[in-house]
Amino acid sequence: MPEPFAQYRFYRRNRELSTPLLDLESDRRDVARFYRELDSQRAAVQAELTDRLRGGTGSSPGERATHETAVRSLRTRITRLGAGRDGLCLGWIEDTAGERTHIGRIGLLDAEFEPLVVDWRAPAARPFYTATPAHPEGLAHRRHLRTRGREVLDAYDDLAGGRGADLALLDAVDAPRTGAMRDIVATIQREQDEIIRLEVPGTLVVEGGPGTGKTAVALHRVAYLLYTRPVLARRGVLVVGPHPRLLDHIDQVLPALGESDVVFATVGTLLPGLSTTAQDPPRTARVKGSAAMVDVLAAAVADRQELPDEPMPVELEDVTVELDRGIAERARARARATGALHNEARPVFRAAVLDALAEQAVDRIGTGWLAPRESPELAADLRADARAELRATPALHAAVDALWPALTPARLLAELWASPERIAVAAAALPEADRAALHRPDGAAWTASDVPLLDEAFELLGREPDRRPADRERARAAEVQAFAEGVRTMLDDDGWADEDEILAADLVAADVLADRQRELDVRSTAERAAADREWVYGHVVVDEAQELSEMDWRTLARRCPTRSFTIVGDLAQRRAAGGVRAWEQVAAGAVPGRWALRRLTVDYRTPAEIAAVAADVLAEHLPGHSAPRPVRATGTVPWARRVDPDELEGAVRAAVADVEGPGTTTVITPVPLPELPGATVLAPHEAKGLEFDVVLLVEPDEILAASPADLYVALTRATQHLGVLHTRDLPTALRRLAPR
Repeated sequence: MPEPFAQYRFYRRNRELSTPLLDLESDRRDVARFYRELDSQRAAVQAELTDRLRGGTGSSPGERATHETAVRSLRTRITRLGAGRDGLCLGWIEDTAGERTHIGRIGLLDAEFEPLVVDWRAPAARPFYTATPAHPEGLAHRRHLRTRGREVLDAYDDLAGGRGADLALLDAVDAPRTGAMRDIVATIQREQDEIIRLEVPGTLVVEGGPGTGKTAVALHRVAYLLYTRPVLARRGVLVVGPHPRLLDHIDQVLPALGESDVVFATVGTLLPGLSTTAQDPPRTARVKGSAAMVDVLAAAVADRQELPDEPMPVELEDVTVELDRGIAERARARARATGALHNEARPVFRAAVLDALAEQAVDRIGTGWLAPRESPELAADLRADARAELRATPALHAAVDALWPALTPARLLAELWASPERIAVAAAALPEADRAALHRPDGAAWTASDVPLLDEAFELLGREPDRRPADRERARAAEVQAFAEGVRTMLDDDGWADEDEILAADLVAADVLADRQRELDVRSTAERAAADREWVYGHVVVDEAQELSEMDWRTLARRCPTRSFTIVGDLAQRRAAGGVRAWEQVAAGAVPGRWALRRLTVDYRTPAEIAAVAADVLAEHLPGHSAPRPVRATGTVPWARRVDPDELEGAVRAAVADVEGPGTTTVITPVPLPELPGATVLAPHEAKGLEFDVVLLVEPDEILAASPADLYVALTRATQHLGVLHTRDLPTALRRLAPR
């Protein structure tokens, strides 16, 4: 049993005897004083916000902008002060001169602006996490407080011959899980703290095996960056996870640290208005995720800029003109020569067709009783008439739509996937089997692998002219202006005004009325970012990053051109065929010379008895990867039980019913099972990134056959107990499991 864990067990058995030896009354008075100040400040900020909201927004754009900024700032302050409502004070450090500094979840100043509690992210707080008996960093004493709500329960003393840091950590990891990730701000370890505070000008890659806390480290790094670089809050932070269940698991960590300028998303939810968790078959997902799809999509767009096989007639009042291949080819060349995106070049194509057909109309009229070429004035008049008539002719619009359609990303992809002929043209460079993998019926639901392709299509197509933000804004402004003019007219036009009467027009201009109609936008940074596909984030966190494809990475790179990324993952847990095989593949190519790799080596979650079983799977089926070192043991041996196939469901129910004590229980299974009272039922890939007190693993040989990484993941989710139920022989790598 690891030595710190043995001390911890002894401490817990003797908690009642040891607690009175600690001077907790002074700590309790201090903490009570901190909470009084916190409550007072929060009430003051809330009152100021209420006054702001009641006081109106102002009449000028400048006044409204000031109002919006003030409201957002006050709401942010309330959120941050709210983070201190539970567990405000984490403990304190005392230097050799007797100077004591309290460390807290947030910083707190008194009325004279003297620090009551120092924010855990401040430089002055760092020794709280990094000092050791061998390297005390100027400290004489350190105390970790254990609290519940606003109550100080007890404390762990450190540095003066004690092991308080170890005991505080083990108390936290041994506590029952609640289903939501807790912050680790009270128990950050030295190797974790180094990564959280590491200054990297570009991308930081954090690799860590199961239980090393890499997700928690990444989230605390976000909180640290927002504290040290406040400018990031203006752009917000994007956190990308592998599935919604993990995002639900982690989404309270940053709010608990007082940070709310964060958007949580999966790849399937990166586009506003689209949310999908559907997955393609492995081969299709691999093909769609490859960088070759950039050329495929570009070819698919070019394929929609078509030429007619036969002339397309357009009937005018006096003559019929024909849009033939030559006209279309010259118009296409002119449009492509602009270098504009497809939708933005469409008006150029249309104008070129219009010009050519107008000239054709003049020429054909000239073959009759008129000779317009002999009269430039007559030719110009006829050309203008022809252009006006062509603009109003549905046949011309239909022809342009057929040859150079206005495309949305959804239409481009849906029509591409549904057509083997279009796939054959766009993906001619791909193997035949890969082309076949792309085909799917028309109307099929979008998958997570489609989302990066839709995002890429936005970049190739551009917006339709009437959907550009500037155009929409101008249209909206025109509507508001027209409304204001109408209001002013109604106020003045009562039929009785005389020259001496004061009218509304004399008091307020229409543009002032219009300005007052524009909406006040007090959405948070996160709300505005989530609604805008083109939002540029200040920082991006990618969790379980080993699963992302090349196209996924392109999508994320657009959302943070500075490549300020924190990437966390474990190559041993990669299950996606198109996922990351080496971190250099992601970081070195995107930010050469501006990235760093750090590794977490200690497993804080998985008991040593379970970690040994997982390490056997790693060694046998995933060679080349090393398992992290467990820091704790429970004395409970993981077990396995073989049952008949028709008894499997009943055996699972019985095993769940046998679970005792608080905490969470999950059943990880590759075979369908009904909902079970008292337990969550998950497929192996759905368990990635999660943790539970008790795990019941079903049919491990089937999981192994599908993905060794999935079996490794499933075996490392438990914090206390692991049981295995199987109907066939166990894989040899599970030989450590005790029969039951």
